[in-house]
Amino acid sequence: MTALDSDILSRAVRRREALLVLGGFGIGFLQAACGSGATTRSGSTQRSAGTSATCVLSPEVTEGPYHIANRLTRRNITDHQPGLPLALYVTVVQASSCKPIEHADVEIWHADAAGAYSGYSGNVPPAGQPGGHATPNNSRRFLRGHQRSNSDGRVLFDTIYPGWYAGRTPHIHINVHVGGSVVHTGQLFFSDRTSDHVYRTAHYRARGLPDTTNATDSIYRAAGGGKAKVHLARRKGHRGLTGRITVRIAT
Repeated sequence: MTALDSDILSRAVRRREALLVLGGFGIGFLQAACGSGATTRSGSTQRSAGTSATCVLSPEVTEGPYHIANRLTRRNITDHQPGLPLALYVTVVQASSCKPIEHADVEIWHADAAGAYSGYSGNVPPAGQPGGHATPNNSRRFLRGHQRSNSDGRVLFDTIYPGWYAGRTPHIHINVHVGGSVVHTGQLFFSDRTSDHVYRTAHYRARGLPDTTNATDSIYRAAGGGKAKVHLARRKGHRGLTGRITVRIAT
């Protein structure tokens, strides 16, 4: 990362976003999601006397045409793809109780810095009706993978900040599998401000800025807007960003 790129990112990640991750992953987000229950050291939320913990179910949205079923269980999904490093933490909790879900299989996939998905040279469109599934046309599988959640309901993926492609705001796809079944399909989003700054850095700037913002993306609106937005901070002692989000599901 050049000195210019570092300065761009320092200005991009707002103090408000950084404050959301102080005190450790999971705690702040579970408190916000689950109300006023007491929080344990593991990040789970207990019900206080006379108070029921309540969570809001994370909205579901389309899986999109570029999903590829795979068994790539791995933390690092980059496969040497260039881009701004992103350490993405996802915590999975029960919407009914706010309790972390252990052993959930969390799957993510997203476009590279140039806006292309692995397995699809040129992001080939799906055949037939709009919104259908596209047939892969190559064997590459970068920026795809699975992780099993720990006892705190948490997984970590080492990836890069996703690139953009025409008609969509920047995003990451997510499926959550429990007991062998997909129980949640969603997309994760980022602030327009941060994306604009990221896309001025070395691996992205040749493509320019996105043609679609969060406000003009129908899937972002269907996902509840900010409810599906990743909270970002600079990585201490490392290049790139740390992202954190809690996904609340029903099983």
